[in-house]
Amino acid sequence: MSAPLRSALLAAGRSARLEQTVTKLPVSRAVVRRFVAGSTEEQVVAAAGALLRSGRFVSIDYLGEDTTDLAGAQATLAQYRSLIAALGRLPEADATAGAVRPLEVSVKLSALGQALSHDGHAIARDHARQICAAAEAAGLWVTVDAEDHTTTDSTLAVVRELRADYPWLGTVLQAYLRRTEDDCRALAGPQSRIRLCKGAYDEPESVAFRDKADVDASYLRCLAVLAAGQGYPMIASHDPAMLGAAAVAVGSARRKSEEYEYQMLYGIRVDEQQRLAAAGNHVRVYVPYGEQWYGYFMRRLAERPANLGFFLRALVGN
Repeated sequence: MSAPLRSALLAAGRSARLEQTVTKLPVSRAVVRRFVAGSTEEQVVAAAGALLRSGRFVSIDYLGEDTTDLAGAQATLAQYRSLIAALGRLPEADATAGAVRPLEVSVKLSALGQALSHDGHAIARDHARQICAAAEAAGLWVTVDAEDHTTTDSTLAVVRELRADYPWLGTVLQAYLRRTEDDCRALAGPQSRIRLCKGAYDEPESVAFRDKADVDASYLRCLAVLAAGQGYPMIASHDPAMLGAAAVAVGSARRKSEEYEYQMLYGIRVDEQQRLAAAGNHVRVYVPYGEQWYGYFMRRLAERPANLGFFLRALVGN
């Protein structure tokens, strides 16, 4: 996808007016069901059970970010606590793959209060700690999602602090940020779990690579660092070239299949997800749910031309 079109779609994702228009279109919700596993806890738990029965792992994201008040952050915390309890009751949750937990929740610190003007960092950290405690009790993992570059220092500081008590806590690094190769080196220690993705925000050239070839090259450098490290790399990509390079990197590092995993988004390249899992790989599906799907959906359109074409064809067909 061209850089101008990608930037336009990401800008549209921040537009309240467009959000009101798009979310009211019946066809929008019909198409979104491909990428979002429903709006309720019951729906996403059912989707998680089906994925686990198919031999894949799951990471669930309750959609919502940029919380502007404490009540909203507390509501998100309550939703995660309820979700974790429900996931822990799944019969499939008892299935294990060695030390790897098949069920996980992904959290955005901005949804937990990170951007609040008074003590936002501490509020988000404490809410994340409560989520980690609930996950530990239920036998789940937690990964802290990456957001735009202005939050990176705060997010990684929270992760470092919480890993003192929850060393399995994962985090996300975005290869398009110029700093990420150094972050990979700093964070690829024992028990670390790093989800490496390319990145889905519209970042300035001063902090991020803008050219696709440069992003791809950064991803490969970061992947090599993680594969050679002491942690558990989580290779988040749908790009066949990156997946092929990942297989070479983990092979060169002599990693066993239980020492890394592939991650893909719900509804995208499902055949490849199933192929990788059938070949004995760990494959985790990132499953979002909730009513606040607009921003997530627009980032998915911006990432892949195929997604945009799918949406436009549905609009025309309506």
